[in-house]
Order: sequence, then C-alpha cells, then structure tokens
Amino acid sequence: MSFDLGPALLFCPADRSDRYRKAAERADAVILDLEDALLPGNRARARGLLVSHPLDPERTIVRVNPAGTPDFERDLAALDDTLYRYVMLPKAVSAAHLAALARFEVIALCETAAGVLAAPAIAAEPNVVALMWGADDLVASLGGSSSRFPDGRYRAIARYARSAVLLAAGANDKAAVDGVFLAIPDLEGLEEEVVDAVASGFRATACIHPSQVPVIRAAYRPAPAEVAAAWQILEAAAGEEGVFAYQGRMIDAPLLRHAEAVLRRAEAVPPEPRWPTGSAPTHSAPPDAVDY
Repeated sequence: MSFDLGPALLFCPADRSDRYRKAAERADAVILDLEDALLPGNRARARGLLVSHPLDPERTIVRVNPAGTPDFERDLAALDDTLYRYVMLPKAVSAAHLAALARFEVIALCETAAGVLAAPAIAAEPNVVALMWGADDLVASLGGSSSRFPDGRYRAIARYARSAVLLAAGANDKAAVDGVFLAIPDLEGLEEEVVDAVASGFRATACIHPSQVPVIRAAYRPAPAEVAAAWQILEAAAGEEGVFAYQGRMIDAPLLRHAEAVLRRAEAVPPEPRWPTGSAPTHSAPPDAVDY
C-alpha cells in the first residue's frame, strides 16, 4: 500500500452532494466528511448521498465517524455499497481500532492526546497508509481553548503533536498529512505553513476551501531552479565515493536524499492545478470569490 493522492486534499461535507464534483475538480483528492462537517441528524442522508453520487475511488477519501460509535458502524455499512477504498479514521487512539478497517487504506487522524501518544503503534498497522494530525481537537482533548497564538502561530503543544505525528509516520515509512489552516482569507499565512510542511517532510496538506488548493499545490511543486540544482548535485555525485565538495558545500548522503526528494515532488505534482478553465482563483482571492 502507498499514498499517492497528491498534495492538496480538500474536505467536502458528505451531505452536500452538489459540491462533490466541484471539490473533486479543484483538488488532488476530495475528503467526503461524515463526521465533524455534519450535524448528527444529517448523517443518515449523507450516507445515502455517498452511495448515490459516486466519485473516482482513486481520488476520494471518506472520513467516517470515530471507531466504537454507532455512526461508525453505519458508515461502514454504507461504504459496502461503494467502491471507495480510502478511509480517514478520526480520533484514532489505538491500533486495535484499525482492525475493523482491514479492507481499506486508512489515513489515521491523531487528534487527541491519546492519539498522538499512540501514533507510532497506529502507524505500524499494515492498512495505515498515512497519519494526519489535528490541532483543535487535540487542544480540546486537553481542556484547552486555543491551538494558536493571536498572530496565527501554533502553541508549543500543537507544534509538539505535529512533529510527533510526522516522526511516527516517517519511522514506519508512511506518509504524513498536515492539518488544516482555518483562516481562509489568509493565503499568505497558509503559504508559510505549507512551505514549512514541505521542507519538514509532509507529503500532503488538508484544506477546507478551494481557494487554498492552488497555494498548497504551488508550495509542494519545486521551482525549476530547485529541480535543476537537485539534478546538478546528483550528477556531481556520480563517480564520487563518500563525502565530496560541490560549489563550496559539503555533499553527503543526507543531502543526496534531499535532492532525490525534490525530484520526487517534481514528478508527483503536475505543473498546473486541476482547475476547470477560467475558474482558478488568484493567490490573493478572498474566499467568497470562488464558487465552491
């Protein structure tokens, strides 16, 4: 199993079937949400829409409800009538919860104190292809009231959880998905956060609005100069044994792996976003400028 959905994963409420195809057109993959995006009373209708309005199963994730809840069992029953194979499990706190999802490729969402601490064991499960983290549910699980400072920076506990989930994923050769950026109009703040995610090793970033997709995809796509520099370093390494000097820098095995990662991203992220002709927002577009 592998995670190859692309860098921009867009949440869509599962009770809004009118948005399904729009979300799928605009992002690398769509997350049809049966959990937090819905009022509990709308979940039964959403399951019916999930079945009656199919999307490409290769580019669709379904976020079910937490394991052990009645809604979780109902979600799985609905999935039996679909071709979807990617499932996002929210509030994952135990590797045992993955057993009921053995037939799916799972993105486990570690968004509570227990979930973050259990991230290494969860990541080791064979049907887990990626870990994701969530700052606000995490802080709520601790009895806190805010995951960020007023200037938008994460508080220390959120930064710790983000790093812990990334490390757990990497230690088990699984992908890591960065959490959502809730300040929709602040595309500059989003860009700064995604650039950090890319440099740190995240493979994708989840988002909540179509205007965020181009920013995410642009950050994951290496600039032509980065690609050229990566090729030059790898070409210079041909025939070298061990550490060598190149353009005034010491080049060793980790730096060669950095260059290889740049080339993998260049291959994985297409040069243009998947927006229908004429519908792509500008980098500074306000959220109401895009017809979701």
